[in-house]
Amino acid sequence: MEPIASLQNDKVKLAYGLQNRTRTRRKERKVVLEGVRLIRDALIAKQKPEFVFYQHDNTDFELVAELQVRKFTVLPVTNEVFKHISDTQNSQGIIGIFPLPMPPLPKNPKRVLILDNLRDPGNVGTMLRTAGASGVDVVLLSPGCADPYNPKTLRSGMGAHFRVPVVDAPWGDIAGYCERLDVYLATGEGGLRYDHVNWTESWALIIGSEAHGSSPDAEALAEKHIFIPMAQQTESINAGVAAGVILFEAVRQTLA
Repeated sequence: MEPIASLQNDKVKLAYGLQNRTRTRRKERKVVLEGVRLIRDALIAKQKPEFVFYQHDNTDFELVAELQVRKFTVLPVTNEVFKHISDTQNSQGIIGIFPLPMPPLPKNPKRVLILDNLRDPGNVGTMLRTAGASGVDVVLLSPGCADPYNPKTLRSGMGAHFRVPVVDAPWGDIAGYCERLDVYLATGEGGLRYDHVNWTESWALIIGSEAHGSSPDAEALAEKHIFIPMAQQTESINAGVAAGVILFEAVRQTLA
């Protein structure tokens, strides 16, 4: 098969739009997964690609062959076309167009992570990865958060989108969903020490931006503030690091 060489090809234009525009992802209900790891994670989660592009002289041909055996649409593209649709500098030469990941939303969650106005895609992806590793049931993204299907978020999440439900929601819906949970807001100081919380109960944890602080909606929803003790003269730590510290304290208590 001759590689696709035109930037005006309909599938190429769709891939480019999905890579670069949130509104296109939301309208089409599709997402671009770039690289072997993300595509394999999607296949393990029983997701089926609409089509896959590969760079005809630079890719994992074992994965290409596997996709062909499974009768998925796999299309070679020229280097120029691949560079046009790729979002990475050191690409693995393969891109798949998949439906948006939509794991089922738990009806009675026990461990909920709420991201409050976090705008950095890489930070959001890191927290999704941490949530998946620590057994969080669902991640809720408040208004103002980065698009969870941004290419940088997907790469930072390392497949967490296929293991943990990720939901954009207004604060009213977040409050209703968490009404039976103890809601904690992580802050720089004051309140209850994070390791003095009983994390074996059902809970929701709100993590906000260290740059912008907690939103009024987060403050209103939280029943208690919690903090991580830090060395003197340290104002704050990265939100993703704070989430990891607290979530794995919850894991420690559960295992104990």
